[in-house]
Amino acid sequence: METIEALGKYEIKRALGRGAMGTVYEGWDPIIARRVAIKTVRLPENADPETEDALARFRREAQAAGRLTHPNIVGVYDYGETSDLAYIVMEFVDGPSLKALLDKNERFALADTIRVMQDLLSGLQFSHERGVVHRDIKPANVMLTSTGQAKIADFGIARIESSSMTQAGTLLGTPAYMSPEQFMAQVVDARTDIYSSGVLLYQLLTGERPFEGGMSAIMHKVLNTDPPAPSELSVTAPPPFDAVVRRAMAKRPEDRFPTASAFAEAMQTALTKPAAPVIAAEETTLVAASPPRQPAVRSSEPAPSRPAAAPVPKRSSMPIAAAAAILLLAATGGGAWWFLSRTHGSAPVAVATSSTSPVQPTSVTPPVAEPTVTPAPGKVTPSTTTTTPSPAPFVQPQIAPPTPVVPPTTPAPSTQAMIAPPPPAIPAPMPQPPPPPAVQKPSAAELDALRRRVAQWASGQSCALLGGDVGESGTVTLNGVAGHGDIRQSLLPIVPPSETDWQVDSVARVFCPVMTALHRIVPPFGDMNGPRLRLQMEGKSRLHDGEAVRVKLVMPDFPSRLRVDYIAHDGSVQHLYPQQADRKNSLTADPPHTFAPGEPVTLGNPAWVIGEPYGTDMIIAVASSEQLFDRRPDNQEKAETYVRDLQAAIDALSQRNGRLAGAAVTLEALP
Repeated sequence: METIEALGKYEIKRALGRGAMGTVYEGWDPIIARRVAIKTVRLPENADPETEDALARFRREAQAAGRLTHPNIVGVYDYGETSDLAYIVMEFVDGPSLKALLDKNERFALADTIRVMQDLLSGLQFSHERGVVHRDIKPANVMLTSTGQAKIADFGIARIESSSMTQAGTLLGTPAYMSPEQFMAQVVDARTDIYSSGVLLYQLLTGERPFEGGMSAIMHKVLNTDPPAPSELSVTAPPPFDAVVRRAMAKRPEDRFPTASAFAEAMQTALTKPAAPVIAAEETTLVAASPPRQPAVRSSEPAPSRPAAAPVPKRSSMPIAAAAAILLLAATGGGAWWFLSRTHGSAPVAVATSSTSPVQPTSVTPPVAEPTVTPAPGKVTPSTTTTTPSPAPFVQPQIAPPTPVVPPTTPAPSTQAMIAPPPPAIPAPMPQPPPPPAVQKPSAAELDALRRRVAQWASGQSCALLGGDVGESGTVTLNGVAGHGDIRQSLLPIVPPSETDWQVDSVARVFCPVMTALHRIVPPFGDMNGPRLRLQMEGKSRLHDGEAVRVKLVMPDFPSRLRVDYIAHDGSVQHLYPQQADRKNSLTADPPHTFAPGEPVTLGNPAWVIGEPYGTDMIIAVASSEQLFDRRPDNQEKAETYVRDLQAAIDALSQRNGRLAGAAVTLEALP
C-alpha cells in the first residue's frame, strides 16, 4: 500500500479510515500549527462516467461545506489536487462518530439525546438557510467532540438548491435513513433532512432503527407503514416524544416540521409535557396497550419485551409528573453629510470560531476562562436575591418576684399593711435572626454546561452577531446586534431574565446580509481566545445632526490591514477607511498601511457628520492578514454589491489560510 507523507503543505500523520471513495488522514498544518483531517479520493485515470461522477460529488462537498461556517458543522479549510489525488482539508474532530457509539450498543440518557439532536438541528437550520441540503443525515455523519458537541460531517451528496445540479431521478442516500421522496427519486428539499433527523431521534430514544431489512424491504416500509411509537419500545422514551417523531417522519414532506428550528422547538415543548394520565382498571375494559412503565428516567439496560395485553392498574399520576419534572431538569441614509447612515448605540461585537468532541452520556467539559465584562449603562443587570430569615423560637419572658410586705413603723388609721408596688418586669432579650446562608456558586462543570447551551442558542440565531460569556456567579452577559424581533423570548427556557445582562441592540433586517458575511470572523458567545478586533464609537453612540462620527479600534493579535465601512439603513455604503481620493469633497487617498498587533487606532474625518435621513445604522470593521479586495471600491456604493463582494473576499482569504477578525457597532442618528 502506498504511503503518503504530505499533500500540498500538509504533513500526513496517520490514516483515520478508508472507504469506497478514498482515505481520510490525520494531517498537520505547519503554518497555522493545527491538526486537520484530510479526505482524499483518487482521480480517474480514464474518463469513466462513474468515477467522474464520484469526483464531481467530491468537489461538490468542498463547494457546499466550504460556505458553511457553524459550530455544529465540520469546517472545510482547503481543497487541492495532485497528479493522482484530490483532497479536502477539514476541521479535525477529536471524538468518535455517533455510529461508533451506537455500534457498541451505547444507550443515551434523554439529556444526551436532546443535546445531540439540538446540535444537529442547529447546524441543519444554518445550512438550510443558505440553500444547502445534506441529503445523507445518519449516525456516521454526526461527529462528536470530546466535550460532547455534535458536528455534521460529509456534505458529499449535498445539493445547492439554487443550482442546476438539483434534479429528480437521482437516488442518493443511506436506505435506513432515506425519506420517501428519496426512494421515489423525486426532487428533495430541506424536509428530507428533517425526515432523516427524525429517524436518528427514533434510534437514540429506542436503541433501534424504525425500519430494518434489505433495500427493498426498507423501501416498502418507508413508503407504506408506520413504525411502533418510541415509548412502546423503550421505558425511557417519554410518550410526548411520540408525536414529535411521528411528525418528523411523516410520509408527505408538507406534513413534517417546516424547518429544523421548528423541530428543535417541538422537542423542548415535549420535555415540558406531563405523561398522559392512566385510566383506572375499574373504569374501563381491558386495554390492549403497553404495560405500565415505572417512572425511571435513565436506564442503560435494554428495553424489556412487552407482555400480553393486560388491564391497566389504577395508580397515582404523581410518579409520572415527577418523572416529567426529572426529565425537564435533565435536558434542560445615507445622510451623514453625503454618505453616513446610523444605528443604535451598541457594544462592539467581536468574532471567531469554536471547536468541540465524543458524547459520552456523562461527559464533563473543563471550564473556560472567564472574561471581565463591564455592563453597558442602562442595560439589564442581574437582580440580587434576598433570603427571608426563618422565624425565631419563642422565648418565655422573665417576671420579677413580688416584693414582700413591709410592716408599718408608725400607727396608721387602717389596719391594712402598705404594700410596695412591684418593680416592672425585665424585658426578655430580642431574638436574633439566623445569619443568611452563604450563596453557593455554580461549579465549573455547571458553568461550562450553561456556556455550551447559550452558545448553541446564539449560533442558531441567523440574523445576529452575539458575543459574551458566563460569569463566575452564573450570570450570562450577551452583547452584539440582532436583526429580528425579540430574540430574548427564545432564551428564556435557558436563562431567566434575572440572570441575564442583556447588551444586544436591535437593527432592521436590511442588515442581515452584513451580519451573515461577518458571522464567521466575529468571535461567537463563549469564545474568548480567537482573534478579536475591538470597535466602538468614540464618546456617545447617539449623535445629532451635524455631530462628528469618530470610532476607536484595537487591532487583533496579528499584523493586519484594516477596512471600516458605514452601512446605512437605506441600503448605501460609505467606505470610511481606506478612502479613495475625491477632489470634489477635498478627500485624499489613504495609503496602504499594515497595523501592528494590538495597535490602538482612532478614525475620524471632518466630513463625517450626521445628516438626513435619520435612523439606526451600522459601522463594520474587518482586519485581515493581507489585502482583502483586489479591486479599489469607490467611496460610496450600494450595500447589496459591497456585501456580496465582502463575503466572497472573506471566503477567498479563508481558503488561503489568511487570518481575519471582524466587528460591528451600531449608532443612532437623530435630528
